[in-house]
Amino acid sequence: MPISKELLEILACPKCKGDVRLNESQNGLICDKCKLLYHIKDDIPVMLIDEAEKIEEGRR
Repeated sequence: MPISKELLEILACPKCKGDVRLNESQNGLICDKCKLLYHIKDDIPVMLIDEAEKIEEGRR
């Protein structure tokens, strides 16, 4: 089950407090400002900075 639109609207990057968006495969949330990917495990976003993955510029 994908993240609901309502939940996505209230979630924010824990590092910069900016907006996050679903990645193309809908298995993570991306903060474009911090270039971090927060994984979604068992339909729950893991919004921990230490567990986020640094992403490259071209990855979406």
